[in-house]
Order: sequence, then structure tokens, then C-alpha cells
Amino acid sequence: MLKGKKIVLGITGSIAAYKACFIIRGLIKRGAEVQVVITPAGKEFITPITLSALTHKPVISEFFSQRDGTWNSHVDLGLWADAMLIAPCTASTIGKMAGGIADNMLITTYLSMKAPVFVAPAMDLDMFAHPSTQQNIKRLQEYGNIIIDPQKGFLASGLEGKGRMEEPEVIVETLERYFYSSKENLKGRKVVITAGPTYEKIDPVRFIGNYSSGKMGFALAEECAMRGADVTLIAGPVSMTASSAVKRIDVESCEEMYNAATTEFKDADAAILCAAVADFRPEHVAEQKIKRGKDDMVIRLSPTRDIAAQLGMMKKPGQRIIGFALETNDEESNARKKLEKKNLDFIVLNSTRNEGTTFRSDDNKVTIISRERVKEYGKKPKTEVAADIIDELVKIM
Repeated sequence: MLKGKKIVLGITGSIAAYKACFIIRGLIKRGAEVQVVITPAGKEFITPITLSALTHKPVISEFFSQRDGTWNSHVDLGLWADAMLIAPCTASTIGKMAGGIADNMLITTYLSMKAPVFVAPAMDLDMFAHPSTQQNIKRLQEYGNIIIDPQKGFLASGLEGKGRMEEPEVIVETLERYFYSSKENLKGRKVVITAGPTYEKIDPVRFIGNYSSGKMGFALAEECAMRGADVTLIAGPVSMTASSAVKRIDVESCEEMYNAATTEFKDADAAILCAAVADFRPEHVAEQKIKRGKDDMVIRLSPTRDIAAQLGMMKKPGQRIIGFALETNDEESNARKKLEKKNLDFIVLNSTRNEGTTFRSDDNKVTIISRERVKEYGKKPKTEVAADIIDELVKIM
């Protein structure tokens, strides 16, 4: 899938730099041509001789390679490449990329890059969690860069947590999937996606909601955008950010999401209903904060409007609707009932019994159920689950 692709691999000063050897091997094995650009700090962790032996190309580190006027052109690299991958990428390099601080060959190459840029962060857990690092990563995403999330695990510091660079094989597969997606098999299609929770107000400071982070829905939106779709993302109250390729509509309540979804679906080719919508809302919303009393408080709830059912009734020939079902018991039976009742084309089932795969997690484990078949998938990052789901959608478009 990467045959003939030209990849610039940026390596920074991280203990994970040794993994670059495995990334190079994976890229070349799939037919790619790799040019390494390494920071001065990166050379403290892995030698250019090793990298050059693997790529069969001189490693670029400095602007000037000799004292005879020969120099390395970051502009030429930006025009040459089909993609740039920075792995590992330290907090320092992420900050420079976000701020446009062009003080080394890697950053100038990044700023000149015409091709998509993939970033695989690698650092200690506290550095990764720091607000400045998170803000810089969000900024890179807003610029259109693709972040390959680090994983939880044992770190060089001896601590355990999130910050460990994704495994080389997964990184290579991410690039491979991107170039598969770049066939734009959804080009010219409008896809509406709902994501995140909804909040139903009790009073000005309290609400009924759930733990949804929106990660799955946002991953689906980015996957569809990469495949050329015109994506409208209707997002409940979440802290996630979407790339500029995604049209985002922010909502809070089920009623707001219902109105946006029914409006946007009218001229859409597909809807993916990933949001965890509240099923009930308080019949009465207090205008003032409800004060604590001695007696029990009773809140009467009414059903919210069923977005999936309404879109199922609105569906015209050629339109497709994908639903989600999070179940606690009788999973497949309940999912099948929802599939039929709401006129869905297929439903994505996950279960609370699969620990670490539902709300707020980076992974998911799903089963895709249609009227014709059931297909189970193993536990994997939500970005990869999104690719699996969209592969199935493309087959029925």
C-alpha cells in the first residue's frame, strides 16, 4: 500500500528514538522510500550511520553538510515527500512546531511540508499531561496534523502512564491506512455524525448527563474527512477539537442535537449516530438553583426525542444510517432490536463488560451487526475502530 511513497521521517531527542529503526524497516518493507531528518539531540540517542544503513540514504541533520557551500534544502524536502512522520516527537519539538520556531532542520522541513504530517508524541506521563503540551497538541491538530496518540505503559523514568510512543507497527499501519483512505472513496458524499453526550438541565447549575468523551465520534469524523467526505459533526459538550476539514455544530441538549441532526440529514448521504444521547429530561427546569432541603427531592422525567428513530423515518432511498448500541446485558439481542426498530443499515455494538473500551477510553472493542451478518473485532484504538466502521459504510454506499 506504500509502494512508491516518499516519506520524510523526523527523529527527535527521545529514548524512543531506537524504535525509528523498526519504523524504517516497516515502511521500506511496504515499498516506501524513506529520508531521515534528525535533530542534534536525536543523534545522542541513535547514530546517523545506523539510520543511513537502513534507508540507504544520507541522514540529514544540519542545514550545511560540508564547508564547500553544499546545503540541505528543507524546501525541496517539503516538495519531494508524500508524507512526513515525526516519531518520536518530544514535548520540545511539539512546542516548536506549534509556535513556528524554526531553529533546526527538522522544524524548517515541517514548516515547508506540502504533504500531510503525522506526529507520534513520546515523553513522560507528566510532561504529556501538562496543559502546555496538551494545548500545543490541540494547536497542531487544528493546523491539520495527524496525531498518533501515545499509549499507556512503562516509561523510561520508571513510572507507568500515558506517554509511551505508539508501537512502530501501528504507526506504519496508520500511514498505510491514510494512503488507502486517500483514495477518497467518500469524495462528494455528505456524512453527518453525532458525538459526545447531551446535558439535560435540572436547574442553572445541575444536569442529567453521561460520561461520553466524544472520542469515537471525533475519530469517525476525521476518518470520513480523510476519505474526502463533506463531514458535519454535531457535538455535545466535550473538550475535543476537530480539524478544519470538519464542519462542527456544537449543541448541549438532546433537543438541540435533534434539531441539528434532522436538518443536516435532509441532504446527507449517510448519518453515523455515535452520540450518547440522554433518554430522559426533567419535565420542569428550575429557574433558580434548587436549595438543599430536609425532605427527599423527586424529579419527574420525560422521554427525550428519539433522533435515530426520526432519521429512520426520514430516510430516503440511497441514504444510509449507522447506529451505536452500548449494552450491559443481552447485547446482541438488544442491538438487533434497535437495528430493526430504527431502520438502521447496521449497528455498532459495544458492551460495558469489555473493560477499558467505553466512555473516556482510547480503545474500543466492537461488533458490527447488519441484517445479513455479524462481524466481531478485537480491542484496538478508536482511530482504528473508526477505519473499520467506515470500511463497512463504504461497502454499502
